[in-house]
Amino acid sequence: MAKLITKSCMPKSGYRQVVPLAKRPLEYLGFGLAHLAAGQAWKFDTGCAEWTIVILSGSIRAYGPDGELTASPLGVRKNVFAGKAAAVYLPPKFKGRIVAVTAAELAVCQSLAEKGCEPTIIRPDDVRTKTVGVHNWQREVHDIVDLRLPAGRLLVGETINPTGGWSSYPPHRHDEDRLPLEASLEEVYFFQVNPPQGFGFQRIYTDDRGLDESYAVENGDTVVLPRGYHPVAAAPGYQVYYLWLMAGTGRVMCPFDDPQHAWIKGVETVVREVQPGR
Repeated sequence: MAKLITKSCMPKSGYRQVVPLAKRPLEYLGFGLAHLAAGQAWKFDTGCAEWTIVILSGSIRAYGPDGELTASPLGVRKNVFAGKAAAVYLPPKFKGRIVAVTAAELAVCQSLAEKGCEPTIIRPDDVRTKTVGVHNWQREVHDIVDLRLPAGRLLVGETINPTGGWSSYPPHRHDEDRLPLEASLEEVYFFQVNPPQGFGFQRIYTDDRGLDESYAVENGDTVVLPRGYHPVAAAPGYQVYYLWLMAGTGRVMCPFDDPQHAWIKGVETVVREVQPGR
């Protein structure tokens, strides 16, 4: 299999398609990035895909064929570590443009979809946050597009690992439709690191080790996760963030933990009992 990582993805200006839409080893997902100077406009056409444009930094206005979608500038954070995201959900066959109010970096999460829902503005107050795990595998997860939005296939969120912390842990997969144990969703991760010279690690592996890849992930890298378990670790001294997008045959999030490491969930219960409030 070809390498599943693309290094240093952010374009210097304009839009770049980083992960081609629905091309092997993926069936549904695509991913792009845009870097716009203040006042710069970017025209787009979602085509056969639904999109969620996540504002990584900066502020924008979004327009459709019938006028402005955003009643006021959207986006307030300086970077992905400085608060919750704002985003714009767009259905298939939608044409419009983005105008940067300030310099802005955008992540364009895409999935093939027969239909979607109405264009939707997602503000930081709409993003659900939760703390997952304990000890050095405790992390913060932000749900941007979840089942509250009746999209076609797409699910989008962000995860932030504290320094030296792990996430997607214990290792889990979502390869097969066999509810209630597991649901099939492919995934893409886009990484940023704080401070930006830092790094983390991504492993992707299957039970039979037919797929077993490990990558050092750095600021601006993108990793494709077509199948397999996929834990992430942050190096000490560095926060690791990743934007995640998922799509599959349904929109049910039902991961399956690696049986060799699933016992760690029991440890979480013990730690919470010993250290209330964690």
